[in-house]
Amino acid sequence: MKLRRAKKRRASHPSLLAHAEERAASVQNRAADLITHFAGSMGFVYIHVVWFVLWLHYEPFTDAFPYGLLTMIVSLEAIFLSTFVMISQNRADEKRQALADHQWEMIQAEERQNEQLLEMSKHLIALTSEVHVLTTEVHQIVKTATP
Repeated sequence: MKLRRAKKRRASHPSLLAHAEERAASVQNRAADLITHFAGSMGFVYIHVVWFVLWLHYEPFTDAFPYGLLTMIVSLEAIFLSTFVMISQNRADEKRQALADHQWEMIQAEERQNEQLLEMSKHLIALTSEVHVLTTEVHQIVKTATP
């Protein structure tokens, strides 16, 4: 619980925050996020270990070997879990894309700033050259005017 609170308090990238707000707007996305969060936890593993041990010990439906009903249930669960894994991977890809898009925008802004700085530098060099020429002329005039 403390870890979750710490994660929420931690500052996140603005693009990821916007992406999370978009995902939170959809009930389907929130449900998929909750399921993938739980399915990727050790609690999920412990529940299954207990469930399998109890099933094998008590055989609730007098399932004959090779436990056909248990096999069917586990197979269906595997199908759904693999779907949620793919949903989770898609969500991670969307996050990476949001960060990449933001980074691209920043790079473009930096490139525009660099171009502006280059133009200003060229202008400063031109002005410095003009000041040098004028200073040289003034120095020549002063040199010829003084006896």
